[in-house]
Formats: sequence, structure tokens, C-alpha cells
Amino acid sequence: MAQFDTIRTAAGARTAQIDEGLRAHMNKVYGTMSVGMLITFAAAWALSGLAVTADPSAAAGQLGEGKYLTQLGYALYASPLKWVVMFAPLIFVFGFGAAVNRLSAAAAQLIFYVFALVMGVSISSIFLVFTGESIAQVFLITSIAFAGLSLVGYTTKKDLSGMGTFLIMGLIGLIVASIVNIFLASSAMAFAISVIGVLIFAGLTAYDTQRIKNEYIQHAAHGDQEWLGKAAIMGALSLYLDFINMFMMLLQLFGNRE
Repeated sequence: MAQFDTIRTAAGARTAQIDEGLRAHMNKVYGTMSVGMLITFAAAWALSGLAVTADPSAAAGQLGEGKYLTQLGYALYASPLKWVVMFAPLIFVFGFGAAVNRLSAAAAQLIFYVFALVMGVSISSIFLVFTGESIAQVFLITSIAFAGLSLVGYTTKKDLSGMGTFLIMGLIGLIVASIVNIFLASSAMAFAISVIGVLIFAGLTAYDTQRIKNEYIQHAAHGDQEWLGKAAIMGALSLYLDFINMFMMLLQLFGNRE
């Protein structure tokens, strides 16, 4: 009986240790993601300010009544460089995913922050297209939705892994449709992409949260701190992308344009 109590006590201590480690792991995931979000929106806001001028003599192009693009703004949003700016985050994230196994945890974190900066450059035009008030409102809506969906993914007892293949296939289709619509410029197709995109990234938020949690529990027993460090960065990247894309889709649907 004493031996059974000892085993049960050891198992309980081990479970408590894993729970404590999981909380620390998830805090690191959300903390890293939050820093990335701060970098992205700070970079986007700062760059949009540099891209616009009220002085027509210093302008390279007109943006609207009394608003003009600077040389930098013209290069980013009107010259062929806009295609590089547009697709740079997509190329960056695929390259990061392919190289992460060869990186240290510290290097992976640094590259994630560089990626967040690149994303900020890519989405900086939202501050020229949409009103600041609507951007703030949509950001708040996205934050509340993201928090709720992530909480569902973390606490639900239902296995969401079956959603993964369906959501990834939907995401690939969404990327292809978005690229095609760059050239078609169909408002109806853009609306459909935004609606479907919100649903896909809402599902991915819950799915990715559960996946990050389960991966930690599966690997915690091995005590591989380097792997756990990189897993936290990749988890932060997944949730960061879910948030950014859900925000952009909601902004297309509900944002008030300048």
C-alpha cells in the first residue's frame, strides 16, 4: 500500500510539474506573439507616416485631396517594388519554416521579430486606406475573438486534430484565390475571400492553440529545452499569423475607408 501511495504521489508531482511547465510555455508563446504584434503595428504606423506628405512640391504622386505620396511611399505602393513588399512575408515564412530546425532558439526568436518587421512594412498601407478609428475598432474585435477562440482550443476536451487537414487545404485555396484576385480585382470575390478567410483563421486559432499545448505535453518528458524553446517560437508564429490574417480579413469587411 505504501508503495502504491509513493507511485501515486510521484505521478501527481510529475503532473503538477508538466502543468507548471505548460503554463510557462504558453506564456512564452503569447508573450513572443505579442511582441511581434507590437513590432508589426509600430512599423506599419511609422512607415505610413513617412509615405505621405502634405507638400505637393515634395511629392512623387497624389494619394488624395491634399495628400501626396513621398518618394518612399511611391516606391512601396506604386512602383514594381510593391510586388516584393506584398509577397515578402509569404516567402519569408516558408523560408523560416524550412530553416528553423538548423537554428538555435535565440536565432529563431530574432528571425521571428525580423519577420514581424517585414510584415509591418507589407501591411503599412492599411493606415493610408482605412481610418485610424476603424483600424482600432477592428483590432479590438479581432483581439476579443482571438482570445475566445484560443481559450476554446486550450480548454476543450474535443480533439481538433481532424480539423487540421481541412483547414490547411482551405488556407491553400484561399492563398491561390487571393493571388488570382489581385489580377481580376473582383469585389464579389474579395468579399467571399474575406468571409471564408475569417472562418478559416478562426478555426486555425483554436486548432493551433490545442496543437501547441499537445506538442508540449508530448515532449515535456524528454526535457529538451532547445526544442521547447524553438517550439514556443514556432507556436508564436502560428498564432501571430492567425491573428494578423483574421484582422486583415475583418478589416476588409468592416473597415471604413479614407
